[in-house]
Amino acid sequence: MESVSKIRRWILVEGRSIRSVARATGLSRNTVKKYLKDDSPPSYQRQAPPARHKLCDGFDARLQELFEQDQKRPRRERRTATKLYEQLVSEGYTGSYSPVQRFIRDLKRADAGSGEAFIPLHFAAGDALQFDWSEERVVLGGVEQKVKVAHFRLCHSRKPFVIAYPGESQEMVLDAFVRALSFYGGVPRRVIIDNPKTMVTYVSRSKDRVFHPRFLALMNHYVIEPVACTPASGWEKGQVENQVQFLRGRLFVPMPAFDDLDGLNGWLRLRCEDLANRAHPEHSPRTIAEVFEDERAELRPLGRAFDGYVEKTVRVRSTCLVQYASNRYSVPSRFAGQHVSLRAYASRIVLVSGRDVIAEHKRRFTRNVSYFEPWHYVPLLDRKPGALRNGAPFVDWQLPDAMHRIREHYMTGKGGDREFVDLLLLAQDHGVEVVEIACDLAVEQNTLRLPAIVNLINQLVEPVITPLGEPYIYPQLTMRPEADCKRYEALCSAEEAAA
Repeated sequence: MESVSKIRRWILVEGRSIRSVARATGLSRNTVKKYLKDDSPPSYQRQAPPARHKLCDGFDARLQELFEQDQKRPRRERRTATKLYEQLVSEGYTGSYSPVQRFIRDLKRADAGSGEAFIPLHFAAGDALQFDWSEERVVLGGVEQKVKVAHFRLCHSRKPFVIAYPGESQEMVLDAFVRALSFYGGVPRRVIIDNPKTMVTYVSRSKDRVFHPRFLALMNHYVIEPVACTPASGWEKGQVENQVQFLRGRLFVPMPAFDDLDGLNGWLRLRCEDLANRAHPEHSPRTIAEVFEDERAELRPLGRAFDGYVEKTVRVRSTCLVQYASNRYSVPSRFAGQHVSLRAYASRIVLVSGRDVIAEHKRRFTRNVSYFEPWHYVPLLDRKPGALRNGAPFVDWQLPDAMHRIREHYMTGKGGDREFVDLLLLAQDHGVEVVEIACDLAVEQNTLRLPAIVNLINQLVEPVITPLGEPYIYPQLTMRPEADCKRYEALCSAEEAAA
């Protein structure tokens, strides 16, 4: 409408020629003449959208019903076209996957449009690795729960790697990178990441980054250049962003169920290998796995694995406990009141004093729970043997069968706790393995008294002297001496005479 008014004004008011107007607007002279004759605006008639692809045996209605059901679900729980196709096949659909894919695509585009445009990216072999987190729901040990999934993707070969963790803390970031590089068997030149606090501590107005020292130590160890995306610009690492959506539909819908996180991660690793057998989008008919074999040659050697822990100094309480992330872990009683270093890994807690590892625990993700190693408290029992009965570290102590039987036998009698404490103290001196063997022998011989067990321990720890060479042969007598008592009588007579 605005163009028509401008053309009519130029010719009828300003007196410009039809040829000059046609040259200025890029329209033909016939079109300009038509606008002069008719002052009504040009009308356009929208073409009707093409009919959706029909599915055989009337499954289009069923597919649309399944699609509408998914639209009512949370976005992360919606099924992909592949999952919907498998659902139709289970209900008797005999057609191919392509009509299902096109039907779903048309449904998604029916009421949506996009005006965004992007520039395709190209990555050389061994150049870049992209990283991102996602949140998924799984069933572990029969309980539905949320997990954080670390996503990696080599940009040239498109090979994926995913691993699940209870959270996104820094030690889990470090562990994820170590496992991912081990999975790929080499090191790329760059890694493209977001700006989480576990990796980037500060983003300036000029887009300069201050990386977290521990994350920077990881990058320096493997000699990788970290590249942080512009905030709120996910298209700068679009491959891994798309991978999150793709693998969510392939791996986490419906929710996978496993006994523990290790079982889940083992299954995810196998699925990543299976998904690498798909055709590569840019090198078809070659598969992702085949392109990856070429890219592996461009990756730098892996070298020694990075020790991915987060360290802090903690003070040991009088109860021989240190606290980390809402839980408490025990250390040997001789370190009570001292400061020690706590190294938090993704799956374990290590306590260090100086250069010595003094305690190690499995990492727990509960809240406000104390985890004891009973042997850490045994030296205290020498002064407080009564704590053996009600002490928290000894309530659920899983002793070997023989030692448990001996403990039950001692506790029934008076002063039995003192005797069992003496037995435990022997384990501090000679080693737990020696005491366990002695207790097994005592149970077999039915000699449960403490002196008998101590004797068995001494027999185990005393060295057995073996001859170094041939045995020494002592000289043998050739003539047997005869007994003569007269000499003794003569000596007695001499003594009497002298007296």
